[in-house]
Amino acid sequence: MSRAFGELEPWPGVLSLATATPRQRYSQQEIYDLACNYSEFYRNPRVKQIFMNSDIDFRHLYFDMEQFGGVESNDEMHERFQRGAVEIGKQAIEACLSGGDIKAGEIDSLIVATCTGYLCPGLSSILIKETGMRRDVQRVDLVGMGCAGAMPALQCASNFVRSHPTMKSLVLAVEICSACYYLDESLETIVGNAICADGAAAAVIGMSDDRSLPKIVGFGTHLEPSYIESVGFVQRDGKLRIILSKDLRGVAGGLVSALVDRLVSEFDVSREDIAHWVIHSGGRKVIDSIQHEIGLTDDQIRHSRTVLNNFGNMSSPTVLFVLNELLRTSGSVREPRPDDLGMMLALGPGLAVEGALLRW
Repeated sequence: MSRAFGELEPWPGVLSLATATPRQRYSQQEIYDLACNYSEFYRNPRVKQIFMNSDIDFRHLYFDMEQFGGVESNDEMHERFQRGAVEIGKQAIEACLSGGDIKAGEIDSLIVATCTGYLCPGLSSILIKETGMRRDVQRVDLVGMGCAGAMPALQCASNFVRSHPTMKSLVLAVEICSACYYLDESLETIVGNAICADGAAAAVIGMSDDRSLPKIVGFGTHLEPSYIESVGFVQRDGKLRIILSKDLRGVAGGLVSALVDRLVSEFDVSREDIAHWVIHSGGRKVIDSIQHEIGLTDDQIRHSRTVLNNFGNMSSPTVLFVLNELLRTSGSVREPRPDDLGMMLALGPGLAVEGALLRW
Protein backbone atom coordinates (compact mmCIF):
# COMPACT_ATOMS: atom_id res chain seq x y z
CA MET A 1 0.00 0.00 0.00
CA SER A 2 1.41 3.39 -0.94
CA ARG A 3 1.72 6.16 1.63
CA ALA A 4 1.18 9.83 0.84
CA PHE A 5 3.92 12.20 1.95
CA GLY A 6 1.45 14.61 3.51
CA GLU A 7 0.37 12.04 6.06
CA LEU A 8 3.86 12.02 7.60
CA GLU A 9 4.82 15.71 7.87
CA PRO A 10 6.79 16.90 9.73
CA TRP A 11 9.40 14.17 9.42
CA PRO A 12 12.47 13.27 11.42
CA GLY A 13 15.27 15.38 10.00
CA VAL A 14 19.06 15.18 10.02
CA LEU A 15 19.67 18.30 12.11
CA SER A 16 23.44 17.96 12.03
CA LEU A 17 26.03 15.55 10.62
CA ALA A 18 29.78 15.21 11.11
CA THR A 19 32.54 12.69 10.50
CA ALA A 20 35.88 11.87 12.10
CA THR A 21 38.89 9.72 11.25
CA PRO A 22 42.16 8.80 12.94
CA ARG A 23 44.85 11.39 12.31
CA GLN A 24 47.05 8.75 10.65
CA ARG A 25 46.41 8.80 6.89
CA TYR A 26 48.26 6.40 4.61
CA SER A 27 48.43 5.87 0.88
CA GLN A 28 47.30 2.55 -0.54
CA GLN A 29 50.91 1.86 -1.56
CA GLU A 30 52.12 2.40 2.02
CA ILE A 31 49.51 0.01 3.40
CA TYR A 32 50.36 -2.62 0.80
CA ASP A 33 54.08 -2.32 1.52
CA LEU A 34 53.41 -2.77 5.25
CA ALA A 35 51.47 -5.98 4.61
CA CYS A 36 54.35 -7.26 2.46
CA ASN A 37 56.72 -6.76 5.39
CA TYR A 38 54.84 -9.40 7.37
CA SER A 39 53.56 -11.76 4.68
CA GLU A 40 55.57 -13.13 1.79
CA PHE A 41 52.31 -14.13 0.10
CA TYR A 42 51.26 -10.48 -0.24
CA ARG A 43 54.17 -9.92 -2.63
CA ASN A 44 52.30 -11.99 -5.18
CA PRO A 45 51.49 -9.77 -8.23
CA ARG A 46 47.82 -10.80 -8.02
CA VAL A 47 47.60 -9.54 -4.45
CA LYS A 48 49.24 -6.27 -5.41
CA GLN A 49 46.71 -5.89 -8.22
CA ILE A 50 43.83 -6.26 -5.73
CA PHE A 51 45.26 -3.43 -3.63
CA MET A 52 46.16 -1.13 -6.51
CA ASN A 53 43.00 -1.63 -8.59
CA SER A 54 40.67 -0.87 -5.68
CA ASP A 55 40.04 2.79 -6.64
CA ILE A 56 41.35 3.68 -3.17
CA ASP A 57 44.13 6.25 -2.85
CA PHE A 58 44.14 6.83 0.91
CA ARG A 59 42.85 5.30 4.13
CA HIS A 60 42.92 6.30 7.80
CA LEU A 61 44.12 3.62 10.24
CA TYR A 62 44.37 3.90 14.01
CA PHE A 63 48.03 3.06 14.44
CA ASP A 64 51.41 4.62 13.80
CA MET A 65 53.03 2.75 10.93
CA GLU A 66 56.52 3.70 12.11
CA GLN A 67 55.92 2.12 15.51
CA PHE A 68 53.98 -0.89 14.28
CA GLY A 69 55.85 -4.00 15.34
CA GLY A 70 54.08 -6.63 13.26
CA VAL A 71 51.13 -8.91 13.87
CA GLU A 72 49.36 -7.85 17.06
CA SER A 73 48.10 -10.02 19.91
CA ASN A 74 44.38 -10.40 20.58
CA ASP A 75 44.62 -8.10 23.60
CA GLU A 76 46.52 -5.43 21.66
CA MET A 77 43.92 -5.41 18.89
CA HIS A 78 41.03 -5.23 21.35
CA GLU A 79 42.69 -2.39 23.26
CA ARG A 80 43.25 -0.53 20.00
CA PHE A 81 39.58 -0.93 19.09
CA GLN A 82 38.50 0.54 22.41
CA ARG A 83 40.93 3.45 22.35
CA GLY A 84 40.25 4.24 18.71
CA ALA A 85 36.48 3.91 18.82
CA VAL A 86 36.20 6.15 21.89
CA GLU A 87 38.62 8.74 20.49
CA ILE A 88 37.17 9.20 17.01
CA GLY A 89 33.62 8.52 18.21
CA LYS A 90 33.93 11.40 20.66
CA GLN A 91 35.42 13.62 17.94
CA ALA A 92 32.50 12.88 15.60
CA ILE A 93 29.90 13.54 18.31
CA GLU A 94 31.47 16.82 19.40
CA ALA A 95 31.83 18.04 15.80
CA CYS A 96 28.21 17.10 15.10
CA LEU A 97 26.89 18.93 18.16
CA SER A 98 29.02 21.97 17.44
CA GLY A 99 28.00 22.05 13.78
CA GLY A 100 24.31 22.06 14.70
CA ASP A 101 24.72 24.47 17.65
CA ILE A 102 23.35 21.70 19.87
CA LYS A 103 24.47 21.17 23.47
CA ALA A 104 25.31 17.72 24.82
CA GLY A 105 22.58 18.20 27.43
CA GLU A 106 19.95 18.47 24.67
CA ILE A 107 20.47 14.86 23.53
CA ASP A 108 17.78 12.49 24.81
CA SER A 109 18.91 9.22 23.24
CA LEU A 110 22.20 7.82 21.92
CA ILE A 111 22.34 4.94 19.45
CA VAL A 112 25.77 3.48 18.63
CA ALA A 113 26.45 1.05 15.79
CA THR A 114 29.69 -0.91 15.58
CA CYS A 115 30.85 -4.37 14.50
CA THR A 116 34.65 -4.31 14.83
CA GLY A 117 34.83 -4.85 18.60
CA TYR A 118 32.81 -5.73 21.67
CA LEU A 119 32.70 -3.77 24.93
CA CYS A 120 30.62 -4.13 28.08
CA PRO A 121 29.59 -1.56 29.16
CA GLY A 122 29.05 -0.56 25.57
CA LEU A 123 30.34 2.44 23.69
CA SER A 124 27.08 4.32 24.38
CA SER A 125 27.71 4.40 28.13
CA ILE A 126 31.38 5.27 27.69
CA LEU A 127 30.65 8.11 25.28
CA ILE A 128 27.87 9.56 27.43
CA LYS A 129 30.49 9.91 30.15
CA GLU A 130 33.17 11.23 27.75
CA THR A 131 30.93 13.88 26.15
CA GLY A 132 29.07 15.06 29.26
CA MET A 133 25.57 14.01 28.25
CA ARG A 134 22.79 13.82 30.83
CA ARG A 135 22.51 10.79 33.09
CA ASP A 136 19.00 9.97 31.89
CA VAL A 137 19.93 9.59 28.21
CA GLN A 138 18.38 6.47 26.70
CA ARG A 139 20.95 4.14 25.14
CA VAL A 140 21.05 1.53 22.41
CA ASP A 141 24.15 -0.38 21.29
CA LEU A 142 23.76 -2.09 17.91
CA VAL A 143 26.55 -4.66 17.54
CA GLY A 144 27.18 -6.97 14.60
CA MET A 145 25.19 -5.33 11.81
CA GLY A 146 28.28 -4.71 9.72
CA CYS A 147 28.44 -2.18 6.89
CA ALA A 148 24.68 -1.59 7.08
CA GLY A 149 24.70 -0.69 10.79
CA ALA A 150 24.12 3.04 10.37
CA MET A 151 20.75 2.43 8.71
CA PRO A 152 18.99 0.52 11.53
CA ALA A 153 20.60 3.01 13.93
CA LEU A 154 18.95 5.84 11.99
CA GLN A 155 15.68 3.93 12.05
CA CYS A 156 15.87 3.58 15.85
CA ALA A 157 16.52 7.31 16.12
CA SER A 158 13.70 8.13 13.72
CA ASN A 159 11.25 5.97 15.67
CA PHE A 160 12.36 7.58 18.93
CA VAL A 161 11.74 11.14 17.79
CA ARG A 162 8.43 10.23 16.18
CA SER A 163 7.35 8.96 19.59
CA HIS A 164 8.91 11.95 21.38
CA PRO A 165 8.56 14.87 18.94
CA THR A 166 10.28 17.43 21.18
CA MET A 167 13.35 15.26 21.79
CA LYS A 168 16.58 14.65 19.91
CA SER A 169 18.40 11.41 19.20
CA LEU A 170 22.07 11.11 18.33
CA VAL A 171 23.34 8.32 16.07
CA LEU A 172 27.00 7.28 16.04
CA ALA A 173 28.48 4.72 13.67
CA VAL A 174 32.11 3.98 14.49
CA GLU A 175 34.53 1.29 13.34
CA ILE A 176 38.17 0.42 13.85
CA CYS A 177 38.40 -2.08 11.00
CA SER A 178 42.17 -2.24 11.37
CA ALA A 179 41.62 -3.96 14.73
CA CYS A 180 40.24 -6.88 12.69
CA TYR A 181 43.08 -7.26 10.17
CA TYR A 182 43.94 -10.93 9.85
CA LEU A 183 46.82 -12.12 7.67
CA ASP A 184 46.32 -15.39 5.81
CA GLU A 185 46.39 -16.45 2.18
CA SER A 186 42.65 -16.37 1.47
CA LEU A 187 41.22 -14.03 -1.13
CA GLU A 188 38.52 -12.67 1.20
CA THR A 189 40.95 -11.48 3.90
CA ILE A 190 43.20 -9.98 1.22
CA VAL A 191 40.24 -8.00 -0.17
CA GLY A 192 39.23 -6.94 3.35
CA ASN A 193 42.74 -5.76 4.15
CA ALA A 194 42.87 -3.96 0.80
CA ILE A 195 39.70 -1.88 1.25
CA CYS A 196 38.73 -1.58 4.95
CA ALA A 197 39.58 1.47 7.06
CA ASP A 198 38.71 3.32 10.26
CA GLY A 199 36.19 6.12 10.74
CA ALA A 200 33.21 7.51 12.66
CA ALA A 201 30.12 9.51 11.75
CA ALA A 202 27.52 11.15 14.00
CA ALA A 203 24.09 12.55 13.18
CA VAL A 204 21.50 14.32 15.35
CA ILE A 205 17.93 13.37 14.44
CA GLY A 206 14.92 15.47 15.44
CA MET A 207 11.48 16.35 14.12
CA SER A 208 11.76 19.24 11.71
CA ASP A 209 9.86 21.13 9.01
CA ASP A 210 13.02 22.96 7.85
CA ARG A 211 13.04 22.34 4.09
CA SER A 212 16.79 22.86 3.83
CA LEU A 213 17.44 19.68 5.85
CA PRO A 214 17.14 16.09 4.64
CA LYS A 215 14.13 14.36 6.22
CA ILE A 216 13.82 10.63 6.73
CA VAL A 217 10.51 9.60 5.18
CA GLY A 218 10.71 5.82 5.51
CA PHE A 219 12.91 2.73 5.68
CA GLY A 220 13.08 -0.61 3.95
CA THR A 221 15.00 -3.85 4.45
CA HIS A 222 15.63 -6.78 2.14
CA LEU A 223 17.18 -9.94 3.62
CA GLU A 224 18.60 -12.72 1.46
CA PRO A 225 19.32 -15.56 3.94
CA SER A 226 20.76 -17.81 1.24
CA TYR A 227 23.84 -15.54 1.36
CA ILE A 228 24.01 -15.36 5.16
CA GLU A 229 27.54 -16.79 5.18
CA SER A 230 28.84 -14.48 2.45
CA VAL A 231 29.79 -11.46 4.57
CA GLY A 232 30.57 -10.81 8.23
CA PHE A 233 33.17 -11.88 10.78
CA VAL A 234 34.20 -15.16 12.37
CA GLN A 235 36.43 -15.77 15.38
CA ARG A 236 39.79 -17.32 14.48
CA ASP A 237 42.56 -17.67 17.07
CA GLY A 238 40.66 -15.20 19.23
CA LYS A 239 40.62 -12.56 16.49
CA LEU A 240 37.89 -11.29 14.20
CA ARG A 241 38.51 -12.54 10.67
CA ILE A 242 36.51 -10.97 7.86
CA ILE A 243 34.22 -12.98 5.59
CA LEU A 244 33.81 -11.24 2.25
CA SER A 245 32.71 -13.58 -0.49
CA LYS A 246 33.41 -12.73 -4.12
CA ASP A 247 29.74 -13.63 -4.75
CA LEU A 248 28.68 -10.39 -3.05
CA ARG A 249 29.65 -8.15 -5.95
CA GLY A 250 27.57 -10.26 -8.33
CA VAL A 251 24.33 -10.14 -6.34
CA ALA A 252 24.60 -6.68 -4.74
CA GLY A 253 23.06 -4.75 -7.62
CA GLY A 254 20.03 -7.00 -8.02
CA LEU A 255 19.22 -7.02 -4.30
CA VAL A 256 19.57 -3.23 -4.06
CA SER A 257 17.41 -2.77 -7.15
CA ALA A 258 14.63 -4.90 -5.65
CA LEU A 259 14.61 -2.84 -2.44
CA VAL A 260 14.60 0.44 -4.36
CA ASP A 261 11.58 -0.69 -6.37
CA ARG A 262 9.73 -1.62 -3.19
CA LEU A 263 10.47 1.68 -1.45
CA VAL A 264 9.50 3.91 -4.36
CA SER A 265 6.32 1.89 -4.86
CA GLU A 266 5.41 2.20 -1.18
CA PHE A 267 5.58 5.99 -1.38
CA ASP A 268 4.08 6.23 -4.86
CA VAL A 269 7.13 7.70 -6.57
CA SER A 270 9.46 6.36 -9.25
CA ARG A 271 13.19 5.78 -9.62
CA GLU A 272 13.31 8.79 -11.92
CA ASP A 273 12.00 10.96 -9.08
CA ILE A 274 15.10 10.24 -6.98
CA ALA A 275 17.46 13.20 -7.42
CA HIS A 276 20.20 12.14 -4.97
CA TRP A 277 21.72 8.70 -4.40
CA VAL A 278 23.61 8.04 -1.16
CA ILE A 279 25.14 4.59 -1.63
CA HIS A 280 27.56 2.86 0.73
CA SER A 281 31.05 2.69 -0.75
CA GLY A 282 31.42 -1.05 -0.30
CA GLY A 283 34.10 -1.45 -2.93
CA ARG A 284 34.70 -0.65 -6.59
CA LYS A 285 32.91 -3.70 -8.00
CA VAL A 286 29.99 -3.40 -5.58
CA ILE A 287 29.47 0.23 -6.63
CA ASP A 288 29.74 -0.80 -10.29
CA SER A 289 27.10 -3.49 -9.81
CA ILE A 290 24.65 -1.13 -8.11
CA GLN A 291 25.21 1.60 -10.67
CA HIS A 292 24.55 -0.82 -13.52
CA GLU A 293 21.43 -2.42 -12.03
CA ILE A 294 19.77 0.86 -11.03
CA GLY A 295 20.92 2.67 -14.15
CA LEU A 296 22.74 5.55 -12.48
CA THR A 297 25.01 8.04 -14.20
CA ASP A 298 28.60 8.64 -13.14
CA ASP A 299 27.51 11.96 -11.64
CA GLN A 300 24.83 10.27 -9.54
CA ILE A 301 27.37 7.86 -8.05
CA ARG A 302 30.29 10.23 -7.73
CA HIS A 303 29.93 10.90 -3.99
CA SER A 304 30.23 7.18 -3.26
CA ARG A 305 33.34 6.94 -5.41
CA THR A 306 34.87 10.03 -3.80
CA VAL A 307 34.46 8.52 -0.33
CA LEU A 308 35.91 5.20 -1.50
CA ASN A 309 38.87 6.99 -3.08
CA ASN A 310 39.73 9.08 -0.02
CA PHE A 311 38.67 6.86 2.88
CA GLY A 312 38.12 3.27 1.73
CA ASN A 313 35.31 1.16 3.18
CA MET A 314 34.91 2.08 6.87
CA SER A 315 31.97 -0.30 7.34
CA SER A 316 28.97 1.24 9.18
CA PRO A 317 29.88 4.97 9.07
CA THR A 318 30.63 4.92 5.33
CA VAL A 319 27.11 5.67 4.09
CA LEU A 320 26.99 8.70 6.42
CA PHE A 321 30.30 9.88 4.94
CA VAL A 322 28.61 9.72 1.53
CA LEU A 323 25.63 11.72 2.81
CA ASN A 324 28.03 14.26 4.29
CA GLU A 325 29.82 14.50 0.94
CA LEU A 326 26.51 15.23 -0.78
CA LEU A 327 25.54 17.89 1.76
CA ARG A 328 28.84 19.76 1.76
CA THR A 329 29.87 19.75 -1.90
CA SER A 330 28.58 21.17 -5.13
CA GLY A 331 29.54 20.54 -8.70
CA SER A 332 28.12 18.80 -11.72
CA VAL A 333 25.37 17.28 -9.56
CA ARG A 334 23.09 20.03 -8.29
CA GLU A 335 22.79 20.65 -4.58
CA PRO A 336 19.66 19.38 -2.78
CA ARG A 337 16.73 21.78 -2.78
CA PRO A 338 13.21 21.71 -1.28
CA ASP A 339 11.06 18.75 -2.40
CA ASP A 340 14.03 16.80 -3.78
CA LEU A 341 13.99 13.08 -3.04
CA GLY A 342 17.02 11.01 -2.07
CA MET A 343 17.77 7.33 -1.47
CA MET A 344 20.24 6.01 1.12
CA LEU A 345 21.43 2.41 0.66
CA ALA A 346 23.86 0.11 2.45
CA LEU A 347 24.62 -3.61 2.37
CA GLY A 348 25.61 -5.72 5.34
CA PRO A 349 25.65 -9.22 6.85
CA GLY A 350 22.46 -11.16 6.58
CA LEU A 351 22.77 -10.70 3.60
CA ALA A 352 20.90 -7.43 4.13
CA VAL A 353 20.17 -4.37 2.05
CA GLU A 354 19.01 -1.42 4.15
CA GLY A 355 17.43 1.64 2.53
CA ALA A 356 15.87 4.95 3.48
CA LEU A 357 13.87 7.41 1.41
CA LEU A 358 14.85 11.04 2.04
CA ARG A 359 13.09 14.29 1.21
CA TRP A 360 14.22 17.88 1.44
